[in-house]
Amino acid sequence: MKGLLYLIPTPLGDLAPSDVLPAPVLERILQIRLWFVEELRTARRFLSAAGWKGSIEELELFEINEHTSPQQIEAYALRLGEQDAGLISEAGLPAVADPGALLVELAHRKGVEVVPMTGPSSLMLALMASGLNGQCFAFTGYLPAKTPARREAILTLERTSARLHQSQIIIETPYRNDALLTDLLNNCRPDTRLCVAADLTCPTELIRTRTIADWRQETKQGFAIGKRPCVFILLS
Repeated sequence: MKGLLYLIPTPLGDLAPSDVLPAPVLERILQIRLWFVEELRTARRFLSAAGWKGSIEELELFEINEHTSPQQIEAYALRLGEQDAGLISEAGLPAVADPGALLVELAHRKGVEVVPMTGPSSLMLALMASGLNGQCFAFTGYLPAKTPARREAILTLERTSARLHQSQIIIETPYRNDALLTDLLNNCRPDTRLCVAADLTCPTELIRTRTIADWRQETKQGFAIGKRPCVFILLS
């Protein structure tokens, strides 16, 4: 019987796995010996916190991140099917805005069954709580880092949102959160609505939906997101 590839969620913040992951996920973690992870150090810490009782050295861990070439991931995929394996990312659900997506694609090509397991998704949590359109939405991911290209991307997203009444979900590297917020406020129409959802599921969670005009006033009064995980949702 072929081994399966389990997609294992992780907490979005510095929380105990048992606080956010269902018992069947925690039980499955204890049965897997072959892991594909985004970062070795944090993966070892997560597995220990999730209840792994033996030595971490008993496990096989292979890194898949932005530095891993497609050829290396293809080499890793040769191990799929030998035994049950797990895929985890740094936070939340693996294979969504995550380099591990290529491993999942290769698993399907090899005929290896992929099993997604339940856990927190920052994108869906933000959308649920935003008060914006949850019937029609699009995940754009990261916008261009340079301001001129990012400005054009923002204007395109706003036009698309207005035409389709479609919520546009965006993420950013934490240290660029406030730069993105500034560009959104500088380029969007005053009546466009924007949700800022930071530190989801954590004690410092912030979820706030305002018009662009209202956000401009809040930032003048000193509001800043800071360097923390954040989801932005735009609806025009």
